[in-house]
Amino acid sequence: MKMLKTLTQILCMTGVCSYLALGDRIKDIATVEGAGGLQVVGYGLVTGLNNTGDSPRSSFTIQSVLNMLKRFGITPQQNIFFQRTQNVAAVMVTATIPPFARAGTKIDVTVSSIGDARSLQGGTLVLTPLVASDGTVFGMAQGPLSVGGYDITALGSRAGKNLTNTARVPGGLLLERNVEGTSLSTGEIRILLNHPDYTTAVRIAAAINALEGLANTAQALDPATVIVRFPAGTTAAQAIEYIARIESTEVSVDVAGKVVINERTGTVVVGGNVRLLPAVVAHGGLEIEIQQINTAIQPAPFTIGTTARVSNAFIRTQEQSNPAVALPATTTVQDLANALNLLKVSPRDLVAIFQALKQAGALQAELVIQ
Repeated sequence: MKMLKTLTQILCMTGVCSYLALGDRIKDIATVEGAGGLQVVGYGLVTGLNNTGDSPRSSFTIQSVLNMLKRFGITPQQNIFFQRTQNVAAVMVTATIPPFARAGTKIDVTVSSIGDARSLQGGTLVLTPLVASDGTVFGMAQGPLSVGGYDITALGSRAGKNLTNTARVPGGLLLERNVEGTSLSTGEIRILLNHPDYTTAVRIAAAINALEGLANTAQALDPATVIVRFPAGTTAAQAIEYIARIESTEVSVDVAGKVVINERTGTVVVGGNVRLLPAVVAHGGLEIEIQQINTAIQPAPFTIGTTARVSNAFIRTQEQSNPAVALPATTTVQDLANALNLLKVSPRDLVAIFQALKQAGALQAELVIQ
């Protein structure tokens, strides 16, 4: 009894006890429909580059610059204009506008080169309209670029850090119209789960129905959607208060057990609900090494002959002889990690072992191979 009490105190001190007792806030595992933001995009030009912009081969850049200059009453000759200057680059400008943003709000934008520019370092984005999917212009973007790297070439040598063909303009987008979010005039809202799950959706509905004033207002429509119908006569101010209380409500999330394997990098990630049934694993690797050895055969002294070159192959094989290991049944991630450590294999070998355990029915989880 004393040992159990000590273990409980240790868990509470490390934060494990509080995690087990508390769940996740609804605002962390779901979003209110209509509060996901708005994506906008635009095509623009970056000027002020130190001969690192698009070359004359990028015909669309030449056309864009000529069109821009014509708007200012300047009509240069195309061939002469681009023979010596490469300080302009064509770019795509993207941004995500948060919901309920109002006109006059400044938002960061991302600028990406679409031509053959070597670097956007030191450039300035020229006034660029950003539009939504329906063609509506929501604002104009402009300002100096922040690259976060460098790419310097001189006398045949080159030094660089990070990618310099993508940059950001902090506060570059100035909104010209409001962005609407969730409408509260309908008297209901929909809560969208980030990871659809039947159990979690039912628990969210039950937690909302347990709140004061919201009894029998929530219902799980499907694994990804929970609808909340506010009581009759609810004003907009009351609805906002209800939404704030709903977002801060804690719910115990139930996720499916998954093992994610990336065979390209040899990465293995095991979820918290993964279970392993008793199994016996015998794993061995065969390593083959082939080396080419070149030798030269000289003719005998005072004879007529030429030096001959002979290539020989040296082959060496080595097979690991790992004994069979009995893996016990596991109920926690720590138990699973301890069981896998008994195999003493590399992460790339774990990829094949997990696949074999799944085929044998010993792995109680979904196997996701990327």
